[in-house]
Amino acid sequence: MQWTGLNELREKFLSFFEGKAHVRMASASLVPQGDKSLLLINSGMAPLKKFFLGQAVPPSKRVATCQKCIRTPDIERVGKTARHGTYFEMLGNFSFGDYFKIDATAWAWEFFTEVLGMPVDKLYISVYEHDDEAYDIWTQKIGIAEDHMARMGKADNFWEHGSGPCGPCSEIYFDRGDEKGCGSPDCKVGCECDRFVEVWNLVFSQFDSDGNGNYAEMENKNIDTGMGLERLACVMQGVDNLFEVDTVQSIMNHICEIGGVQYKKDAKTDVSLRVITDHIRSTAFMVGDGVMPSNEGRGYVLRRLLRRAARHGRMIGITEPFLNIVCETVIRENECAYPELREKADYIKKIISVEEDSFAKTVEKGLELLNALLADKNDGNSVLSGADAFKLSDTFGFPIDLTVEICEERGFTVDMDGYAENVKMQREMARADHFAKASSSWADSSIQVDVPQTEFVGYEKIAVNAALLAIYSEKEKTDLVNEGDNAVIILDKSPFYAESGGQISDSGVIKNDSGVFSVKKVSKTENGHYLHVGFIAEGSLKTSDEVFAEVDRDLRMAVMRNHTAAHLLQAALRQVLGDHVHQAGQLVDSERCRFDFSHFNGMTVDELQTTEKIVNDKILSSIEVSQREMAIEEAKELGAMALFGEKYGDIVRVVTVDDFSLEFCGGTHVKNTSQVGLFKILSESSVAAGVRRIEAVTGSGVLEVLNGYKDTINQAAKAIKLANPLELAEKCASMFAENKEKDRQIEALNQWKANSALSGIISDAKEINGIKLMVAKLDDANADMLRKLGDSVRDKVECGIALFAGISEGKAMLYCSCTPDAVKKGANAGKIVREISAITGGKGGGRSDGAMAGVGDISLLDKALAASETVIGNL
Repeated sequence: MQWTGLNELREKFLSFFEGKAHVRMASASLVPQGDKSLLLINSGMAPLKKFFLGQAVPPSKRVATCQKCIRTPDIERVGKTARHGTYFEMLGNFSFGDYFKIDATAWAWEFFTEVLGMPVDKLYISVYEHDDEAYDIWTQKIGIAEDHMARMGKADNFWEHGSGPCGPCSEIYFDRGDEKGCGSPDCKVGCECDRFVEVWNLVFSQFDSDGNGNYAEMENKNIDTGMGLERLACVMQGVDNLFEVDTVQSIMNHICEIGGVQYKKDAKTDVSLRVITDHIRSTAFMVGDGVMPSNEGRGYVLRRLLRRAARHGRMIGITEPFLNIVCETVIRENECAYPELREKADYIKKIISVEEDSFAKTVEKGLELLNALLADKNDGNSVLSGADAFKLSDTFGFPIDLTVEICEERGFTVDMDGYAENVKMQREMARADHFAKASSSWADSSIQVDVPQTEFVGYEKIAVNAALLAIYSEKEKTDLVNEGDNAVIILDKSPFYAESGGQISDSGVIKNDSGVFSVKKVSKTENGHYLHVGFIAEGSLKTSDEVFAEVDRDLRMAVMRNHTAAHLLQAALRQVLGDHVHQAGQLVDSERCRFDFSHFNGMTVDELQTTEKIVNDKILSSIEVSQREMAIEEAKELGAMALFGEKYGDIVRVVTVDDFSLEFCGGTHVKNTSQVGLFKILSESSVAAGVRRIEAVTGSGVLEVLNGYKDTINQAAKAIKLANPLELAEKCASMFAENKEKDRQIEALNQWKANSALSGIISDAKEINGIKLMVAKLDDANADMLRKLGDSVRDKVECGIALFAGISEGKAMLYCSCTPDAVKKGANAGKIVREISAITGGKGGGRSDGAMAGVGDISLLDKALAASETVIGNL
């Protein structure tokens, strides 16, 4: 058995099955396409589930893949053991009603023994205890010795998840030798020790389960196999775990170089090295597939992985941002199989860099909050509550392990049971929200269509004669629908664009002499059926009717104007901001164009104006917009831009605007840029870290916006009794200057009033424990005035505490100022003002020399101020 690199193993596997008439399918994106039940792709079979369930037609009855996967249920254990990881690749060969057990087992054995040269005596096989067929194939056809066979129960060797296709499994194990075993004479396949490693799982999907223990033999049986690439590499390279596999080890070595540490020299350091190595692999691939850091869903998974990696970097002494640097090694080690990593390298590194910088600020803020929480514990309670620990983690992104570590250093403990309970509640809420969002209308997900797929003619036509193939009403197929009925209609051909790619669907009518169906929404199934969702507005329609399907022309034109404008906008943004700009999402409807893009700062007024001008110049240049289908490789060679995370077929549609814009796109567009009319940016804002959003309008929408501006200007001029609206800007500037001068005069008068009272406040001070206490209530005093008075006290008093209450417009606030000498004696303005304000039901805090707090019940203010002597006396 010869040492073989991970990348070579991947290619050997896929090439081997191509030689067995399998179609090599590229790895699907980590972001599930059309499957709302998953947050991230977590198995080799997940992207192919639609083929097994008959929801889509596979490209071949025989398929082989190497699928990128992310699993995070055990994220807390990653690093603590060498077995756990979040990112892995899964090799698999699949048969959709073609070959079955004999070929699956024979090819698996051939690949292991002849291609990889694994010693026969090191391989062991397990089968389901009642699967005599598989046992006989292995022993009689393949020739496996019976002492290398094991029959195992349903828990180990039967694949089943609720109702649906299921079946027995056969697993292939590799014997790593006595030295890896537990020493027991009974050590064998299935033992919990490290000797026998399960490498390949062959699932024979031959039954249809009703979920209640009843199994019917399937007419068309399937094969679904799965083999972890990293686990196979461990065997072929003779290493103990995935972190010692060649490509993964290169990443860890880079981290060691940056941190000036070595693997296997210190147990605590090893944990951090494993965490960083695993998480940066996951991060690079997730960002490459279009996932952005956020506080929910898969974006939250990404953010958590990134921050956990950054945190462990600090634990091994790396204080500067480094993950974007290590990311280069991840890309270099994987680009041979995933060239998109190299194509998007700058973007991936930038996203990681921005998030790591953000986390550095989070750590600083979290430390400040944690310090405040621990400083409050003067009652002998040395336990930080689970709720506080969870708030630090969930709200502020402060890692729980960092909270525990800091608390331990200061003699505190964390209520981990309470923290776990808060985490559980949060997960349950998130899960409920996920399932709520995952549910969709029956019209989109539950229809089992058994008619030919729809021919889409909407690129060329907006009206067409068609045959009505099927009608569905409330999940049930029906032959007739009458006036008022909600329904889904399927035609043999359709001009209606189905919602996809950020473009809304068309609407319109399907009609004949018998009835009129109002189309409100159109979606498309995996198998190419267009679902026209709406209701019968007049009369009735029945199956087999000849109908006339017509798209709402005005709405289609408005949508096309906005969609073409989105393409022009992306090209303009790349000119103005740089090539890192990529589409991160869009919504194109009849009213506006909403375009999300990767960028890391708010755009300046000049940048927005320049972008808008470029787009309008292209519109006014009257450039032809071409749309044509071509092979995906040809499109890539031309430089066509693709959407992150989007899965494309072998043939793609490319939309071109001269040499200015070239994009993969299946949407509808105008034929010439002049048809867009005009383009106007309404707003630019932040959507998430590293993602900005522009909202814009085109055509008549621009006129509506300009008319709205005009109405607003006229109303504003009327409100200030200005006869000529064109003088509004000058008049507003004049009024603002007048008001600013009046505010300055009022503030000066109030300050004079306060300063006049200050000498009396100081002379009335009480001395407590060698500290002068000055307490005063001031009318018409704002926060800035209170701070200035506090500064004055520090200048005039050697050792003192000033507590001022400012009252204005029925509201009150407190400010406490402590001189340096008072602070040395134990005074803390933040703590004092917090305790005083709490008496009124208010909250606040701040630094030891100066702090502000709000007042809850103003009627309790005098009582609170009177308590200041007791608070100071307890210092």
